[in-house]
Amino acid sequence: MSIEKRPNRKWRARVYDASGKQIARHFDRKSDAERWEASAKAAISRGDWIDPARARVTVGAWASQWMAAQVQLKPSTRARYELALRRQILPTWEEISLSAVSYAEVAAWVQRLTASGLAPATVRYAHRVLSLALAHAVRDGRMSRNPAEGVRLPRVVREEPVFLDHDQVARLAEACGRYGLLVRFLAYTGLRWGEASALRVSRLDLLRRPVTVAVAFAEVGGELVEGTPKNHQRRSVPIPRFLVD
Repeated sequence: MSIEKRPNRKWRARVYDASGKQIARHFDRKSDAERWEASAKAAISRGDWIDPARARVTVGAWASQWMAAQVQLKPSTRARYELALRRQILPTWEEISLSAVSYAEVAAWVQRLTASGLAPATVRYAHRVLSLALAHAVRDGRMSRNPAEGVRLPRVVREEPVFLDHDQVARLAEACGRYGLLVRFLAYTGLRWGEASALRVSRLDLLRRPVTVAVAFAEVGGELVEGTPKNHQRRSVPIPRFLVD
């Protein structure tokens, strides 16, 4: 039998997961043992079974393991993830086990962050980092679902963008003195500051007039780190003829 009474008068229920590993729980009442056994067998047959031992790891320990596995991140993105973990996520979740993270608790955490006065974009970013870490736990078989999914987030109200006209660009360039050419270059090519500051002479073709954007600087921990452009996309950007000379 998979349910039996032990010498200590407890009822032991046993099931076997897909790998053949035995999982046992002890209950005071036989009816409780039977309900657990039926629920566990159903979860195993659906492929939803989560070993409680694997879900006992804390969010703090799991976040550290998850970050170590994110080898694809650019240094600047890694720094932003670590900042969100340190400032918004771990103060609440560090000692909480994965099994104790619920949709309601994540929603309450988002509400507290919003009420503290953080910008909506900051709250949304912190939620995104937590959700990514929990999604990794789901893929690793430590959680059956991601409790951060579907949580309502504060809305970001985007301001109308302001663009300079030709006269304003000219006046700004003149006011910047010896940096005037750089101002015009940024204005008329659309390169980001990190892309322009990392530009090499070899990637600037003044005859055909394209500039190849292949690298970019990002400030990480007060230091400039060279990496790929945003979205890791290399591109060619035309230079207006009047800037070439």
